[in-house]
Amino acid sequence: MYSGSSDGEGHDPPQRKIPPASSMLWVRNLRRFIGTGTGLGSEALMELETKKILLDIFKEKQRRTAEAGTIPSFYKKKPEEGSISHRVQRLAKYRFLRKQSDLLLNADDLDAMWVCLRENCVIDDATGAEKMNYEDFCHIASVCAEQIGPKCRRFFSPSNFMKFEKDESGRIAILPFYLYVMRTVSLTQARIDMSELDEDSDGFLQPHEMEGYIRGLIPNLAQLRDIPASFVQTYCRIAARKFFFFCDPARRGKACIKKVLLSNCLQELMELHQESEEEVTDTEQAENWFSLTSAQRICDMFLALDKDMNGTLSKQELREYADGTLTEIFIERVFDEHVRRSKGGGNTREMDFDSFLDFVLALENKDTPEGLTYLFRCLDLHGRGYLTTVDIHTLFRDVHQKWIEGGNYELCIEDVRDEIWDMVKPVDPLKITSTDLLNCKQGGTVASMLIDVRGFWAHDNRENLLQEEEEPEEE
Repeated sequence: MYSGSSDGEGHDPPQRKIPPASSMLWVRNLRRFIGTGTGLGSEALMELETKKILLDIFKEKQRRTAEAGTIPSFYKKKPEEGSISHRVQRLAKYRFLRKQSDLLLNADDLDAMWVCLRENCVIDDATGAEKMNYEDFCHIASVCAEQIGPKCRRFFSPSNFMKFEKDESGRIAILPFYLYVMRTVSLTQARIDMSELDEDSDGFLQPHEMEGYIRGLIPNLAQLRDIPASFVQTYCRIAARKFFFFCDPARRGKACIKKVLLSNCLQELMELHQESEEEVTDTEQAENWFSLTSAQRICDMFLALDKDMNGTLSKQELREYADGTLTEIFIERVFDEHVRRSKGGGNTREMDFDSFLDFVLALENKDTPEGLTYLFRCLDLHGRGYLTTVDIHTLFRDVHQKWIEGGNYELCIEDVRDEIWDMVKPVDPLKITSTDLLNCKQGGTVASMLIDVRGFWAHDNRENLLQEEEEPEEE
């Protein structure tokens, strides 16, 4: 039988027995010489010292694990400021973020992609829109990869093509696709910028970090280029407060970066990229919380209310907000629920600027879950988590008083209470919860009726107001 040998006789050649390395004299001497560290260079000594340190750390970890039993560790102490591990962590984070930033498309790349899309698309005969089918999509991907580089390939995946609405011929419009690319790049860059400011790398931004991010955006926002230097710090404080109002509902003093990126606040802030001359009316600027007009309005409002100019507002000063149309009981409840006691002790409370910003945000965003949650805590007189008919009667009594003092017609409080119950339609017919107010889609209107005589007047005259809004459109 053929044995596979190479000598043709079917016998294996004799093999030489190699002694183990440990028995060789020169090996033993070399190991002994290296073990002493004599003759090693600085790099080798450093490597040897590093191995010893890592071995000691490993043994210490094994010892602690054995002592702790099977319970896993759930808390790891953060490295101390200035320590080697802290410096290594910051350097690794910096390099990672720089690498991610280098993978993004810049402004020139986006312009080149738009040119490629327009040069290789087809015009829809019916609508005149610029479109592309999947073959065009793949061809454009190749052209962009040649002109821009491989970093644009991830946008031309089959799954991305399927995300967009297609016509009867299976084509998608190039404009929505390009806007998708721009938004993806913008959000990714925003996340990188926020992560760089996240000092403890926990995925959350503290108020001063959020203000730093906004301060870095100001030079790139067309509508904020003329902001006075003396007003920059105040503006950043006002702008950052809205992010925390909507992205930090538990009031922990830090906002999740992911939540900030997905919030409407960031989109509203980015609207300031538009040049102020391009059809941006004064009304639109006033409605945008992040506009310079809005920030100056809020700052002027606070200064006008602060009669004694001590930097805080008392209950008496806050009663002048909105021309004094807010009820006394609502002002009391705001101070009970949302204003901290003074650090000096005692029962006196003063509303600082941050609390005032939350107050304004809640009143101007009553239909949002965050604004309604703020107001519901004030409406919930006994902190039970729901409102009864007695609570509604008590809250509306102040509104009724201001209503009569304003020279309006007499009305029955019980009728208003029943109307509110019909508007909300609570799950439990005996009490209204915050969930009921959110689900009825009229929670903001109900809250206005209970805290502001002007809000009740607007509800009472809603048909006339609606008609006045429609008449200019008909003309």
